[in-house]
Amino acid sequence: MSKEEYLKLDNQLCFVLYASSRAVTKLYRPLLDSLGLTYPQYLVMLVLWEHQVQKVTDIGEKLHLDTGTLTPLLKRLEAAGLVLRERDPDDERKVRVTLTRQGDALKKKALKVPEDLYCRSGMTAEEFYRLKTELTGLLDQLESFDADDEACR
Repeated sequence: MSKEEYLKLDNQLCFVLYASSRAVTKLYRPLLDSLGLTYPQYLVMLVLWEHQVQKVTDIGEKLHLDTGTLTPLLKRLEAAGLVLRERDPDDERKVRVTLTRQGDALKKKALKVPEDLYCRSGMTAEEFYRLKTELTGLLDQLESFDADDEACR
């Protein structure tokens, strides 16, 4: 491929990832509307359904979100009665997030979401997880990239 070919939109990894992300989020929307959740709120709930109690910083690390983005999400989830935020008794500087009974009960309704998403995508669960594994590898690689590395210059 010539250097000029690299500049074509169809050859941009960033564009296909961006467009795919938007398309997947669009597929989630009607599924999550029935749960009363936005996509970012759903991601927070996934973390909490897996780990009932989490520090805000731990949720942020898992979701690759900073606290400035995460705090408004958590406030809305708390206002909806799905989570409880409280200071960590061992370290007042930290905030713990706990699922409420209502938040935990929502998990049963959410169990159908992944299956519906596979169906809407036209992919099997196996194809979905294979793609997810490859993208996770890409994410890991990108996050470990050293901007000062001379090899890429």
